[in-house]
Amino acid sequence: MRVLWAPWRMVYVGCGDVRGECIFCPGDDRSRDEERLILFTGDRSTVFMNRFPYINGHLLVAPVRHVSTLNSLLPEEKLDVITVVEKSIDALKEVMSPEGFNVGMNLGKVAGAGVEDHIHFHIVPRWSGDTNYMTVLEDVRVIPEHIHTTYQKLLPFFKQC
Repeated sequence: MRVLWAPWRMVYVGCGDVRGECIFCPGDDRSRDEERLILFTGDRSTVFMNRFPYINGHLLVAPVRHVSTLNSLLPEEKLDVITVVEKSIDALKEVMSPEGFNVGMNLGKVAGAGVEDHIHFHIVPRWSGDTNYMTVLEDVRVIPEHIHTTYQKLLPFFKQC
């Protein structure tokens, strides 16, 4: 077996921000939004870029309120989260021109939820041929654009919201 060392993933594996915060709770301090890759925070929903994306433009939409189940959301929060998912898809279409999307949630540890106690949607833009031999043969993802470059491309769209 060959080993691919990726010590930078310990931040993710350690489940949380270095300050001990929930990675999906935006808090009131907007001065750290770029550092935390927060593109938008409204009254009920927030949009983050996934720090460990499957592909460029992988976004996460979470309710502002810290909840672990869909049943815990108030009706107005459910509507807002879905509306923000829709707006996020529109932003990705405008900025990155993907050919399709995978949108979903991982609920529960066995379903792949890395952070179980704060629900969130994944929005993954897709292009024809966006996987290559590295993923198939070596279980390695190749992300062609730096995450901060993608952040700067998407940010103007979310500032309009």
